[in-house]
Amino acid sequence: MLMRTDPFRELDRLTQQLMGPGTWSKPSAMPMDAYREGDRYVVAFDLPGVTADAIDIDVERNMLTVKAERRPVAKADDVQMELSERPLGAFSRQIVLADTLDTEHIEADYDAGVLTLRIPISERAKPRKISIGVGSGHKEISG
Repeated sequence: MLMRTDPFRELDRLTQQLMGPGTWSKPSAMPMDAYREGDRYVVAFDLPGVTADAIDIDVERNMLTVKAERRPVAKADDVQMELSERPLGAFSRQIVLADTLDTEHIEADYDAGVLTLRIPISERAKPRKISIGVGSGHKEISG
């Protein structure tokens, strides 16, 4: 159901973590899980510290794009940062969806820093039984 667009994605993710925060022109990757749950395909993205209004989800043909931005928390003038390990900046992930998924009816939920997309499997991709008709029009050929 899901195809990766870049075989070196994990290497890119590690490099981006070491190189610094992502920008809109070169966003960092976001971790995700993908699995089938009944008649739906579920994709969950980890986006802790990102507000729902900073998330953008687009589908064009079979390409799903999720972009998000973690902005710095406003601090008072007298605050001195001692340690800053949480990445800030832009995050993005693109996934090629199979033709068997119904991209017209994607549902999105955001709770506790996890964006969950539920994509229904199209009716034509679901398993179905084919009935066999028994007709009286069959004739035996003898020779």
